[in-house]
Amino acid sequence: MKNKSTLFLVQAALIAAVYVVLTLVFAPFSYGEIQVRISEALTILPYFTPAAIPGLFVGCILANLLGGAIPLDIAFGSIATLIGAVFTYKLRNSSKWLAPVPPIVANAVLVPFVLRYGYGTNLPIPLMMLTVGAGEVVSCGIFGMVLLTALSKYKNTLFGRQASVK
Repeated sequence: MKNKSTLFLVQAALIAAVYVVLTLVFAPFSYGEIQVRISEALTILPYFTPAAIPGLFVGCILANLLGGAIPLDIAFGSIATLIGAVFTYKLRNSSKWLAPVPPIVANAVLVPFVLRYGYGTNLPIPLMMLTVGAGEVVSCGIFGMVLLTALSKYKNTLFGRQASVK
């Protein structure tokens, strides 16, 4: 049992660290009303391992803190990623093509309200839902699916036998 706990913790920490690094390295694209957060490609990882759920959540919190986000963004932006991760995990036994849908929807719905009421962005919320959603489609739907396809070949080595891809 200790070995599984250690593996879970290491996977979560590694995912969090990679999320932070990708967000900060690509900072010009990672923040704002038009964003393609490359690190959001990692939101497909709960499809392989439940350790990705806390890893993505903590990674998003840290990336937002280090990126200078306001408290409302740190909280609700990270909650959007958490919601996306939880529902991606819940969809793990369905088609792999559904894996990016929860983070796309969660971020497209929540982040525009953070932009409006936290940052005072004076764009219509439906427009920001489209722009944030489009960025999520690129990062989760395209880059995430490329990552899912690449990792599928090594899923048992990287994530253990619990990972299955359909």
